[in-house]
Amino acid sequence: MADFAVLPEGVTDQDFSNALEEYAAVVGNENVFVSAENLNSYNKIMIPADNFNHAASAALAPASTEEVQAIINICDKYTIPVWPISTGKNFGYGSAACATRGQVILDLRRMNRIIEVDAELGTALLEPGVTYQQLKDYLDENNIPLWLSPPAPSAIASPVGNALDRGVGYTPYGDNFFFSCGMEVVLANGEILRTGMGSMPNSNTWQVFKWGYGPYLDGIFTQSNYGVVTKLGMWLMPAPPAFKPFVIRFPDDNDIEKAIDIMRPLRIAQIIPNAVVIAHALWEGGSEVVRSDYYQGEGSISDEAVERMKTDLGMGAWNIYAGLYGTPEQIELNWNIVTGAFEGSGAIIQEEADLEGNSTFDYRAKLMRGDMTLKEFGLYNWRGGGGSAWFAPVAQARGSEGRRQMELAKEILGRYGFDYVAEYIVGWREGHHIIDLLFDKNNAEEAERANQCFNELLDEFTAQGWGSYRTNIAFMDKVAESFGPVKQGVNQSIKRALDPKGIIAPGKSGIFT
Repeated sequence: MADFAVLPEGVTDQDFSNALEEYAAVVGNENVFVSAENLNSYNKIMIPADNFNHAASAALAPASTEEVQAIINICDKYTIPVWPISTGKNFGYGSAACATRGQVILDLRRMNRIIEVDAELGTALLEPGVTYQQLKDYLDENNIPLWLSPPAPSAIASPVGNALDRGVGYTPYGDNFFFSCGMEVVLANGEILRTGMGSMPNSNTWQVFKWGYGPYLDGIFTQSNYGVVTKLGMWLMPAPPAFKPFVIRFPDDNDIEKAIDIMRPLRIAQIIPNAVVIAHALWEGGSEVVRSDYYQGEGSISDEAVERMKTDLGMGAWNIYAGLYGTPEQIELNWNIVTGAFEGSGAIIQEEADLEGNSTFDYRAKLMRGDMTLKEFGLYNWRGGGGSAWFAPVAQARGSEGRRQMELAKEILGRYGFDYVAEYIVGWREGHHIIDLLFDKNNAEEAERANQCFNELLDEFTAQGWGSYRTNIAFMDKVAESFGPVKQGVNQSIKRALDPKGIIAPGKSGIFT
């Protein structure tokens, strides 16, 4: 009988050994991972938390929905918790690690089939292991004129995984869950549910009509642990006749108020149709240079150092990246509206021709047309040490709200000696305020400060009524509590109904049985 370093809670060595033999019969010995060496990659978290608390007991790599069903049935038999991942590239939120110690990682990367792409309807049906790069290559190789809407670490991320965690891209189809249509889900009892029109035998409208008949269920399988999504339908954007990316630069931090208030009506009216990024200088500069080039003192980076960096790199305190899409005639008309809206604001507007060779603008332009890039990983060189935790509160798309959030975040980060590395992603009527808390994970004292800082950010923003739309695996319980007991109770009731033994991803989004 094996001596396991990490056992699932309440499971004996003998039962776990038996379960591993049964898993191997399903997926093959080569796709069952139990050694410390093989499991190490699943526990390389960047967040300020103890890796011990998020260590897995094993990892499994199925290749089909049927294999997932068989695994779930074995988990049910032995009451073994299983943590599904797509590609495990959710870096600032916990990467591939499980929320609680001792879960079995269900690694779906081998489930990487592009099942169907309909070029006329602009739909796709994908498995969770498909990456944006793989799908982009497929579209290019088959001359299909459809665009993707990937997040910033685009090439290695999963369209299915990003949509299920309600992530965003940067084209007009940037709300990735909104543009999904139809799921296949393996439930905790091993049954397969197809949502929307997919539940109907011989349906040919699964990827074209989201709602189906009766209650709309797709939403409960996002940011949850009610089932394992093994297929997801998506709507892809037709390539427009023309595309015009541009950047609008504001010189001062307090200009965030003007930036949001001018941008909001343009977004609501769909003059600017894509998910607009308003990136702070430290977010943009952090992808280009390292902190020590400009500041080597104690505490947060000085204002004087930031000003020198802005001058050297030719960027504003806030940099709005947006695009216009359509015919050349439509773009010309909307460009006149945009430039007129920012006239007299003190901002500098730059077009693509003004920025030839500017690598930061180039990667933003790529994202806004659905191309692949990994440039934003340069942020992890800013401070060094590999530590990163994304704090993601939501604000109304009002300048006053954006300024208040910025001021509060800078105050708290400064108290702990960290930098305000942030951006706003302006959606329909809200701003996703993404703050990357960068720290040296190899420095135990700094990692503890980062943990305390994240805690205080969450406490203070919650007190102001600003909820987080995503969080990392160490803070899921706390964020769930911030939404109140009624919401928690409903989440738990659904969990008990669908997964009474709590075998699927216990702790995901703070949900337990």
